Amino acid sequence: MKTNHKILFIVALMLIGLAIATITNVALNFREYGYSNAIEKSKMTAEIVRDGLTAHMVNGVMDKRQFFLSNIEQLQDVQSLWIVRSENVIAQHGMGIANERPRDAIDAKVLKEGISAQKITEDSQKAILRVTIPYVASANDSPNCLSCHNAKEGEVLGAISMEFNINDVRQTGAMTIAKIFGINLLFLIVALWVTNHYFKPYIHLLENLQQGIKRARTGDFSYRFQTTLKDAGSEVAEQMNTLFERMEKTFVGIKQDLSTFMSRSNISCSDPLDTTGIIIKELSDVYKFKKTIELDNSKEAIYDRFIYVLKERFNFTHFALYEVEKRSKERKLIYITDHKSFCLPTVDQDANECRAYRTNSDIYSTDFPNVCQSCSAVEEEYTCIPFNINDDLALILSYSSQDTAEIEALNHALPSIKNYFEAAKAVIESRTLMDKLRDSSLRDGATHLYNRRFLEEFIDKTAQQALRSHINYSILMIDIDYFKMVNDTYGHDSGDIVIKTLAEILQQSVRKADLPIRYGGEEFLVLLHHTAPEGALQVAEKIRTTFAAKKYQFGNDTIEKTLSIGISHFPGDADSIWKVIKFADLALYEAKHTGRNRVVEFEPRLFTGGDAF
Repeated sequence: MKTNHKILFIVALMLIGLAIATITNVALNFREYGYSNAIEKSKMTAEIVRDGLTAHMVNGVMDKRQFFLSNIEQLQDVQSLWIVRSENVIAQHGMGIANERPRDAIDAKVLKEGISAQKITEDSQKAILRVTIPYVASANDSPNCLSCHNAKEGEVLGAISMEFNINDVRQTGAMTIAKIFGINLLFLIVALWVTNHYFKPYIHLLENLQQGIKRARTGDFSYRFQTTLKDAGSEVAEQMNTLFERMEKTFVGIKQDLSTFMSRSNISCSDPLDTTGIIIKELSDVYKFKKTIELDNSKEAIYDRFIYVLKERFNFTHFALYEVEKRSKERKLIYITDHKSFCLPTVDQDANECRAYRTNSDIYSTDFPNVCQSCSAVEEEYTCIPFNINDDLALILSYSSQDTAEIEALNHALPSIKNYFEAAKAVIESRTLMDKLRDSSLRDGATHLYNRRFLEEFIDKTAQQALRSHINYSILMIDIDYFKMVNDTYGHDSGDIVIKTLAEILQQSVRKADLPIRYGGEEFLVLLHHTAPEGALQVAEKIRTTFAAKKYQFGNDTIEKTLSIGISHFPGDADSIWKVIKFADLALYEAKHTGRNRVVEFEPRLFTGGDAF
């Protein structure tokens, strides 16, 4: 139903309701008025009859009262009239004319109780009001009733019953109601016409607004509002048209700007405005994420932020994040929710074993059974996603679930997840470059081993933690015997060859947890992590013998070089790593002064000076 018809229908209902209420009220009041008027007439008639009968009694012509009563009965609207005597009066004066005994129960009740009674009898043709009024004896009347009747004060002497034809009152009421109904009907027609005439333009404007807003919800702001109104309605239409014109221009621009982002998002919504709102919210979240990680001072802190987003924003439960060094093809685990690895161990040594990294494409186990033969998650669905950071670095996100519906939901969120990676890409690349620059400042340019500056930072960070965690280190202080002779005889280039050879031997002879460091000149230092004294001695001897077996061809000369090595242990020899390094240096000094080409462990006797630490 149109709005205009609804309003007319509501107005009509209201007016009809008002007309029914008015007619009902008039009908009831008219009926009440007619009955009240007849009752009042009956009371007056009863008074006249009583006075007339009293006069007949006083004048001694009581036997002539029938003529008087007949004349009263001829009064307008009096249909019938009769007198009823009480038993006391009958006993004193007789039955009276026309057997003036009670004719029905109403007469008997009035004689007994002394209270007036009324009864209405009506049908479609007529309406009769029956009224019976008692005559009560009283000494206060003139003449005194008690002087003529053998009765007591307040005793009922008799009653008069009358029947009035009130059909005229009912007909008059019906005519009045009909006139009122006609007036109300005419008023209803006029009111509906006026309402339709004056409200229709406003209704049309509202329908225009409804249609325009409905189209606007679908992103269409091309609708224009029209109205014949000249008042505030015209201003509303004009202002809405201006607003829609501006919204159309703005929204077209927004859609164009968001189209690229929407192609990389999992957002799907039937309402473009809702879609835009969701996209802007996600853009805001991604922007806040990027602004946050831009202030993080390390790549690891950025990874922690991303792991938090995966857990809290996307509800990941089992996943792992890996970092791939493209040049070495080594893959390093950054985070995993539990110890259940996604891949076989060989993938960490050679990232090309990872199908996602090798093909640089998203891998879904739901596409094909055993799609990646290097994956160990054989009883659950999994997805692996590669993210290229730059030419040197890539990330791999792997996640799995035994619930296919859950893995599909996570896959659906991938476009949004990739937006976070894209936001972090430049920042990770920047932090990687900073790490490289910092790493280069902590490494020796010739050997690419860590330098003394790195050693200082490392000791500052780890010394107290090593004591608390009961971690021990063995320190090897290494020096090339008679190295100055090589530089003086064959030149510094030849000396660099010897230095680099020793650096390569050190890297080959120690574990990844150990730290070979160029301490200065021809001196090297090795920190062996969590190594027993016997193991440290074996490593030192291996380094010494391997280096001694090397031969160098400088011009026409073939030479060999040897090493002197001093060993000390933390915290066995001292609770300060710097002390232990000093003790290793004393042991090295002992090795040089006792024949060179040998390994010497620190003994307390070697420390003869004061405590300079």
